[in-house]
Amino acid sequence: MWYNTPAAKLLGVRYPILQGPFGGNLSTVKLAAAVSNLGGVGGYGAYTLAPSAIVQVNTELRQATDKPYNINLWVSDTDTPRGGVTDEEFERVKEVFKAYYEEVGVDFPEKPAAQPSGFQDQVQAVLDVRPPVFSFVFGIPGADILEQCRKRGIVTAGAATTPDEALALEAAGVDLIVASGSEAGGHRPSFLAPAESSLAGTFVLVQQIKDRARTPVIAAGGIATGKGIAAALALGADGVQVGTAFLACEESGAQDFVRRMLLSEESKHSVLTRAFTGRLGRGMMNRIAGEVGGRGAGGQEGFLPFPLQSRFLGPLRQAAIAQEKWELVFIWGGQIASLLSHTKAAGLMEALIEETTAFFNPTTH
Repeated sequence: MWYNTPAAKLLGVRYPILQGPFGGNLSTVKLAAAVSNLGGVGGYGAYTLAPSAIVQVNTELRQATDKPYNINLWVSDTDTPRGGVTDEEFERVKEVFKAYYEEVGVDFPEKPAAQPSGFQDQVQAVLDVRPPVFSFVFGIPGADILEQCRKRGIVTAGAATTPDEALALEAAGVDLIVASGSEAGGHRPSFLAPAESSLAGTFVLVQQIKDRARTPVIAAGGIATGKGIAAALALGADGVQVGTAFLACEESGAQDFVRRMLLSEESKHSVLTRAFTGRLGRGMMNRIAGEVGGRGAGGQEGFLPFPLQSRFLGPLRQAAIAQEKWELVFIWGGQIASLLSHTKAAGLMEALIEETTAFFNPTTH
């Protein structure tokens, strides 16, 4: 059967369908457990969590499912210079967003201070709790960390946006390579070259990686149907990762208006921009993205470095949501969003499995 792939065997699951791990409080134990219990691999994005919170989430996941699940971290979680940004840089960014703050009637926040990376403490928590799967983006953990994962029986999965990144992950000894195409919602997790130059589509990227690497490949980006899964497998992928389609389900941590927007006609328009976090990411087009989203990275060009930009825009986002000014709210999502229809994780998983099976085993009359 189509689901008997090296990735499924390695992960210890029936179906090589991974739920994309979401950051920003969008991941939930309920969603991850639902996907795992249905034979896939649920995912939980933990890059904003303190180590103690990671331990708690893992405990809840183990209580909710006895099947494999994935905890995800960001290897590189800050672009901020050690000394932070200058007052002059901050004033330039304030000028870019002044009209939007005035529109919602809230004051600018104080200049956000630099904060040290939390990855090392977070990854130690992951090693301590030993989740079945540990995935990571924006880089490769040190050799010692990957070796500890191997000793603990933790399957590792690293994201690649280019063939060179995939080869670097393979050389480091990761178990799975997640080929993240530019159709995908969320951040572009590039780490060897600028994200703007690492924009291959999923199906091109899968073929490029399969031509060069031996490590099993998970196709991610632009997949929300059984036909999409079948296409990925036909091109050599050993599994798929589905993100936006699960984000639209009621089990995710997305607010009701986010799910409504993802399932609306407006979702057919998406954009890659640094305007909302300082790192390049894909979401639904809105007024801010259209008016200032094309600016480059860095304070001099109009945006603060990650993660300061998202902290700077926090009050604006909260006020816009309260006033239902949706054109000022950025909603993460991929290019496939206009094809979404499922609102429950179980229904989505069942449809993905049935559609893929039907494609490979069509009924004959």
